[in-house]
Amino acid sequence: MPHTIDTAGTGPDAVTEEGRDGRDSQDSREGWVGLGSSAELRELLGEPWPIVIEKVHDRLADQDRDIIARSPFCLLATSDSRGNCDVSPRGDTAGFTHVIDSGTLALPDRPGNRRGDSFHNILDNPHAGLLYLIPGSKEVLRVNGRARILSDAPFFDAMTVKGQRPALALVLEIDEIYLHCPASLRRSGVWNPESWPTD
Repeated sequence: MPHTIDTAGTGPDAVTEEGRDGRDSQDSREGWVGLGSSAELRELLGEPWPIVIEKVHDRLADQDRDIIARSPFCLLATSDSRGNCDVSPRGDTAGFTHVIDSGTLALPDRPGNRRGDSFHNILDNPHAGLLYLIPGSKEVLRVNGRARILSDAPFFDAMTVKGQRPALALVLEIDEIYLHCPASLRRSGVWNPESWPTD
């Protein structure tokens, strides 16, 4: 059964943080009902369509390679050994991701804010995920796997842009790949100029 979020400040779901307006946020969370198990989740969602499970694979197919070659942007998800998560945007000209082979991808590191949050996480925990998007397209490619960081390799030459050879690259050994449902893109209108803020 669903369990109610503990607002008394004693249980594992206790709310102790301050609200944004400076008041204790416990009152605003009264009546929240949390999900307690995977069984509850499955009961609410129902069983996935077989095609959703069957489309998961662990080697790049031609369609996957095509999307990666046309994508100028992806999101990189990582977490440290304690489960603290981070999502970082990565982008360059279309096809910036280097395909090493059917089971391995490489993302060149381009100059940025020098925080290196994703790299710090990968040194702690190699599990990482990529989400590829193509402007104007409803195709969304998810790639999950185990990452490592290289400071040099022969394929770095292929990732040189405007004479700048990357100093680092994230290499992902693929565990699973699949095309994500495009419903969120349709609902958000993210590629529809009519839905963009006028200011």
